[in-house]
Amino acid sequence: MASGFFALLDDIAALMDDVVVMSKISTKKTAGILGDDLAVNAEKATGFVSSRELPVLWAITKGSALNKLIILPIAFLLSAFAPWGVTLALILGGVYLAFEGFEKVYHFFFPHAHEEHNEDEFANTTDLSEAEQLEEEKKKIKSAIFTDFILSVEIVIIALGTVIGQPILFQIMVVSIVAIIATIGVYGIVALIVRMDDFGLKLVKLSKGKRNVSYIIGNLLIRTLPIVIKSLSVIGTIALLLVAGGIFVHNIGFLHHFLEILPGFLRDFIVGLIVGFMAFLLVQIFLTIKKKL
Repeated sequence: MASGFFALLDDIAALMDDVVVMSKISTKKTAGILGDDLAVNAEKATGFVSSRELPVLWAITKGSALNKLIILPIAFLLSAFAPWGVTLALILGGVYLAFEGFEKVYHFFFPHAHEEHNEDEFANTTDLSEAEQLEEEKKKIKSAIFTDFILSVEIVIIALGTVIGQPILFQIMVVSIVAIIATIGVYGIVALIVRMDDFGLKLVKLSKGKRNVSYIIGNLLIRTLPIVIKSLSVIGTIALLLVAGGIFVHNIGFLHHFLEILPGFLRDFIVGLIVGFMAFLLVQIFLTIKKKL
């Protein structure tokens, strides 16, 4: 009886060792998409009033966790009974990411007058009423959670691909660990980014007016934050196109050998840009027809 119990404990320990090893491998496989996920979500999680940054980020984090709770069981079911559904979901998500990325590029070069006005207005959120601030928050939170959903699908599917053929319990444990790491890791880093200035201010106060290491680092963090925030918009847009392009190249047969002479990241970017342009064009045609009707 006792020997059977200890044998069971040994089996559980061996299983957990295998889970840890495969979780590390899966995390490495998803490292690229996690970096893109960080850039995209960091860009979407910035631009709020300072006192509202962490509450908004917490709302997005909860939405991200809910996304993964929805995606994980569906991914396991599709992988077992309808593998084509996984590929279809990835491609449709890629189209949306490419569209959003190209739309940002287009509006950067051809901004509309009302968009410029809205950007200036949002840049100074202190001029907005409390109701308007809450409305802006809801819009950005909704957009961030929706984009996170698509990126989460990609993360889950890539992680699942590393344990295909393993028992279902093993798959669930490994992919769930990767999903948890993705959520906590990405949004933990985003939280650090958006609070850089507050941390820098505390360091400056600790220096008590003396130009010591605390004062220098604090001022550096305060001055660096605006540059980081502006850079996130550019990095996030590039990340959207890279993720989308990668989805198409890896899941659509005739694109496997498209522009093979180019580095992989550049090929993904070009493919994402082309698909984004096509999606943007179709949407504009649809909106034009709808407006005339």
